[in-house]
Amino acid sequence: MTELRPAGGTSPAAGSNHPAGDAAAEAFLHAAAAARASRVRVREIGTGRELDMVHDLFNLIWQPDPTRPLMTGELLRALGKSGNYIGGAFDGDELVGACVGFFGAPADEAMHSHIAGVSNAARGRSVGFALKLHQRAWSLRRGVSAVSWTYDPLVRRNAHFNLAKLAARPEEYLTNFYGDVHDDINAGDDTDRLLVRWQLDSEPVRAACSGEPGPADGDAGACRAAGAAVALAGSADAVPVPGTLDADTLLVAVPPDIERLRLTAPGRAKDWRSALREVLGTLMAEGARVTGFDRTGWYILRRAEPRAEPGAEASATPALPMPDKEQR
Repeated sequence: MTELRPAGGTSPAAGSNHPAGDAAAEAFLHAAAAARASRVRVREIGTGRELDMVHDLFNLIWQPDPTRPLMTGELLRALGKSGNYIGGAFDGDELVGACVGFFGAPADEAMHSHIAGVSNAARGRSVGFALKLHQRAWSLRRGVSAVSWTYDPLVRRNAHFNLAKLAARPEEYLTNFYGDVHDDINAGDDTDRLLVRWQLDSEPVRAACSGEPGPADGDAGACRAAGAAVALAGSADAVPVPGTLDADTLLVAVPPDIERLRLTAPGRAKDWRSALREVLGTLMAEGARVTGFDRTGWYILRRAEPRAEPGAEASATPALPMPDKEQR
């Protein structure tokens, strides 16, 4: 039995006659179904003992430098006491997954999901999906319209989970965002991240959370057949190979397992970091949008503006000034 149920209260999202209340009620049903499928109970965490369990779980997963913990017990207590999100997934009495988020600007309308992790013992059960759906339901009930978070764009399974399974969308490439991090997962690599936005009540997100996602831009083969160019590929021995940027739709590859590559071939892993930063980071800075991810390891990007035709000449007649386009 899951610990998810709509609750009353003074929040405008809690009323069933309000559109946000309808979305929250639906979100609770989807979250409860995801928890049952994962064979866990997902609920908000508030007690000191359970917050210590969250701290211990994160340390077990990331194995950070003892002098630089990911989150201290004191910080978790402060976040929970001030009304932020701390959710946990339990298998019996064992905490097997946890997620922590805090409110961001504009106040109470957006949330940043700072950290989420699942123990190795619960891998392959979609516990992470159940946690995120719990976070979505909790947020909608409180009037939050969007949740953001960051992830390492080189980790293929995380890219597929965030972009395909959850229907979040990248907004910004962040170079070495967290600086020098010492833990077993990052292994001394630069901490480049993609900042994604999860628009909680959008149709793509609602479909993804229902388990029936709509048509997604996630078929690299179909894109290539339609004229997409490969901007970054990987060789047979997992070496990054730059391609061409001469297309309106572009495919950018990531290696099959960057975490293993960091351990077995750290120099090659750093080459991937540099190549992805140069290609994906530059394209996004120029306005290209990541519209999907193929689970075989390809980001799909589309340029905001079509390229000029080859050989096109600038008009000899000066162009009249045009109003600035709306920024999207």
